Amino acid sequence: MAYTVKDVFYLSTSVQLDATTGGGAGQLDLSAYIDPIARGRTKGTGLAVYKAYFAVQQAASNSDPIDDAESGTFRYGLVAGAGLGDFATGTANMSSTVFDNTNALLIQSGSFYGPKSHIANANTTASMFPNTDIMPSTDVPYVIVRDNVGLLYQVDDSMVNVTTLSVRLEVAQISLDQATLNQLLRTQTV
Repeated sequence: MAYTVKDVFYLSTSVQLDATTGGGAGQLDLSAYIDPIARGRTKGTGLAVYKAYFAVQQAASNSDPIDDAESGTFRYGLVAGAGLGDFATGTANMSSTVFDNTNALLIQSGSFYGPKSHIANANTTASMFPNTDIMPSTDVPYVIVRDNVGLLYQVDDSMVNVTTLSVRLEVAQISLDQATLNQLLRTQTV
């Protein structure tokens, strides 16, 4: 499971946050990279997530940064085996525990605060993104053994502009012994 540059590759996905409140999701199919069944001498295969890089940009042009008039706020998370599919902002609400560090399926999570969501004080300096709560590392990756990962979000204060949230995952396929595979399958049950 050691981080080896020659084994690492990238996967990415994105979601569009509409100018409204509520939850939304985008699903990334991982079935081509994961085989949770050990057959004879062949070990099961999982997907080790070493790093996740997030970006928030205006949807009108994915190269434009967030406007300084943005007052929206949202929570986001990358959740193993979420199995929710794709759905638009406001069509559901995420559970109050989906982004908690106690969620065994949570790979990475954080919060976004638009510049205008901060206290109206000329001396206020606050980071708008990323405010990361939990993340994997090159020493201790999050190993996914389910066939999908969900990019979930919950908009609390409506975004001023339609916004794109994207993630790029630094991953590697790894072999898993039967005991480790069984443990991961038990903990990655929704």
